[in-house]
Formats: sequence, C-alpha cells, structure tokens
Amino acid sequence: MSQKDNIVRFTKSKIDSLPIPEKGDAVFWDSEAKGFGLRVWSSGKKVFIYKTRIKGRQVKMNIGTYGAMTLDAARKALTKLAGEIAIGRDPVADRHEEKVTGVTLGQAVERYLEDRDLKPRTVRDVLDCMKRFSEWEGKPISAITRDIVARKHKELGKISHARANLAMRYLKAILNHASEAFAYPDGRPLLPDNPVKILSVGKAWFHVGRKRTYLRHHELKPWIAAILSLGEAPEREPGTGNQHRKLKAGDDLADLFMTLLLTGLRRNEALGLKWADVDLKWQALTIPDPKNRQPHTLPLGKHLFSILARRKKMSDTDLVFEGLDNCIRYGLARVEKETGIRVTPHDLRRTFSTIAESLDIPAYALKALLNHKTSGDVTAGYIQMTPDRLRAPMQKIEDFILAEAGLTDQGDNGTSKVLDFPGKIAVVAA
Repeated sequence: MSQKDNIVRFTKSKIDSLPIPEKGDAVFWDSEAKGFGLRVWSSGKKVFIYKTRIKGRQVKMNIGTYGAMTLDAARKALTKLAGEIAIGRDPVADRHEEKVTGVTLGQAVERYLEDRDLKPRTVRDVLDCMKRFSEWEGKPISAITRDIVARKHKELGKISHARANLAMRYLKAILNHASEAFAYPDGRPLLPDNPVKILSVGKAWFHVGRKRTYLRHHELKPWIAAILSLGEAPEREPGTGNQHRKLKAGDDLADLFMTLLLTGLRRNEALGLKWADVDLKWQALTIPDPKNRQPHTLPLGKHLFSILARRKKMSDTDLVFEGLDNCIRYGLARVEKETGIRVTPHDLRRTFSTIAESLDIPAYALKALLNHKTSGDVTAGYIQMTPDRLRAPMQKIEDFILAEAGLTDQGDNGTSKVLDFPGKIAVVAA
C-alpha cells in the first residue's frame, strides 16, 4: 500500500471499513484536514492522531480512541489542538508535564530497577535503603526538596551514619535517573536540580571511615583452629545443650571460610560458585559475573585444591557451597565466642590482600588476584596477568597463611604436610 493509497476522506463508514493489518499498525490520513490521521492496529484498535510541527520539530500526538470518541468529536479536538499550537502553546509538552509532575518516588524506583542492569544483591540493597523513605513512596519526586532531604539525612544518621549515607546515595542515583527517564520532549530534565546535592553543598555527609578490620598474623592460628572445629559439638555444661548446639553445617562453613581466606573472594562470589566454574584438572576457578562484570579466574593453591576436590566427591548439587547463606552469622558468632576475634566475610578479603602485600606480591598481580579494575592505567593494559602467572603468588599467600596458623610442617623430603586438624588432613607437594 503506497502513501497515496493511505489518504482517504474520513467518514464513519469509511473508518469502519478500513483494512486491519496482519501485524503491527497502519496509518491513514484524512484528505480534508491536514495532519489528521487514524492509526489502525492489528488488534483492531483505531486511534485518531495529529501530525504537525511545533517549534521546528515534527510531532505526532494521540487525540483519542475511535469508538470511545466519535469522528465529529475528534475533529473538534483537532481544531482545538491546532488553535493552541497557532498561538504558541505546546500541547505535547503540556501533556507530558501533567504526566511527569505526578511521578512518585515509588515509580522512580521501579523505573530505575527496570532500566539498570543491576546484580540481585544490589537490587536488594536498593530496596532495603528505599524502605527508609517509605513515607515518600507516593510523594511526587518534584516535591522532594533540599530541606526535607537534609532533615531526613539527619534523622537516619541517628541510627547509622553509614546506612544514612548509603540510602542518600541511592536516592540521588534514582532521582538523577528519573530526571532523564521522564525528561520533557525538548530534552529538559524533569528535575532542574537534584535535592540530594544539598548534602554536598552543605558538607553534611557523615564521615564514615573505611573499614580496616582484618585478621592479624597472631590471630590466624586461633581463628583457623576455631573454624576447623565448627563441625564438632562445642564444650558445654551439663543441661546446656540447647544453648550450645552443634552446627549441622559446621564442616561446610569451615570449608567456606577457608576458601574466602585463601582466595580473597567476596561472600556472594563464593556462595554463588558452581562446580561448572571449577576446573579441578587445571586447578582453577572462575567467577563469571563478579562485581565489576569482568570474569575472574583464579588458580587454586594446593590446600584449597584439596578442599574443593574433597567437596566435589561428596557433592550432589550444582553449587560448591549449597545452602550456607543463612548459616554464616552463626558460624562466625561461635568463633567469636570461642576466640574473641570478630570478623566478617569481607574482613577475610582484606586479610588476603594485606598478607599478599606484606609478601611483596607485585602490585599488578595483587590487582589481578582481587579483580580490581585498572581503568586509566595504560601500563596495566599491556600486562597480561593470566591465571598461570598468578599461580605462584596464590601458593605463596596460601603457604604463609597455613604456616602462621600452625597447619603445616616442612619435612625433609620437600613436602609440606597439613597437620592433623579434624577432617582437614591433606598432603601437598612443595
């Protein structure tokens, strides 16, 4: 059908008899009123439209749905639209403004999560932070002012400075995104100014020092001894069994904690590790979608290899560490009670990197072990840190940790033997 064939004289009978496209839509134009058209969808729906130019740009706008609106009513609406445009008004912008000025924070959050390619953990963090603004969920974002942001930040800071800052950073990102996602047709952002900027202008962000907790050298031995005994029933006074239960997943938690310590992986990277990503023949593991979205492959130290090889023989699941997410805090709490040493899974990553640096592992090798981006570093772009090149540094870090923990004993025949801790014996070649 040519463009000429699409020009017809609109009458009710003619509109009723217009052909329905097999798929998509087709547009028919009235031969009498310039720019007056009817869009016909394959579903049978028909919508009156108007095509014209406003401030130099061509626009198409819907007038109404045929059936709910008669042809005569559509012509009257067309006349009104053309008159408004003739005196300099922009009906498209006016309609958009009416629509977007009512965009609520809840809608902005939904659009942000829909448009952004975020990891599940980040999505959970966003939703958790947005709970702190629950009373604003139905509030138009245009009504969120600098003053109420400043007051809310102070209120949240009474509970936690770090969480208050994080919530406001997510709010800032969401408002920035909404400002562009719901921008005006002429490109103007919905929000002329992000109200969260008041925290920077007024220097109101809470000072939160970066966490620096990690296992010191002298803490490695008691801490590792405690995690290796998690599978055993704790010492308890008679009649206190309910308060001092044996951890059913104790041995699994011990393997998980040792894996975190010997690799520097993040908690969720280790928990999401699948057997399909572990190559025992090559003695390496791969995190296909880590935090920075750059696949991360690490060689396995000899002791870590023995842990994973043992788990593989016993495993009947896809995940290396199945069902441990909700057990971690109980395991760490028991270790803290026994040793007085309090650490988090991310502290083990800091321990790994701190030990690596103390062993004079080259900076580029350390960045590769931690999978840190080297953006802006031209030299790093030329250095190819392959997993095989990282094997020696990984083994050096593992040997140090095991020796500090008192788990290895160097023999005369050139072998290092992992000493007898319950269920954790392995002999590895030097």
